[in-house]
Amino acid sequence: QVQLVESGGGLVQAGGSLRLSCAASGRTFSIYTMGWFRQAPGKEREFVARIRRSGGRTDYGDSVKGRFTISIDNAKNTVYLQMNSLKPEDTAVYFCAADPGFRTNADEFRYWGQGTQVTVSS
Repeated sequence: QVQLVESGGGLVQAGGSLRLSCAASGRTFSIYTMGWFRQAPGKEREFVARIRRSGGRTDYGDSVKGRFTISIDNAKNTVYLQMNSLKPEDTAVYFCAADPGFRTNADEFRYWGQGTQVTVSS
């Protein structure tokens, strides 16, 4: 089993920045992909970004490209999401996810954190 704990959410004004962290524990050696998803009230869970632990290849959702950056510190088993130029439409609960395989869709990820709220005021 893998446990994921997110931190770093909060309230920020439009145009501001936040950095989310997700610390993994347990069978972390089994993780191949780590990612971030978000879910706003009344909406489906949306892909934000993912990173492969080996090689560090990254992918981003269209709505965050050029503004968000995902990174990983394998020594700390921690993945980060640097969010810049935040917009009110970025307001959501942000979830960290991990899986032993190369995954894209939310329903493919095996492990999930509890989520952290990000609120962007206009």
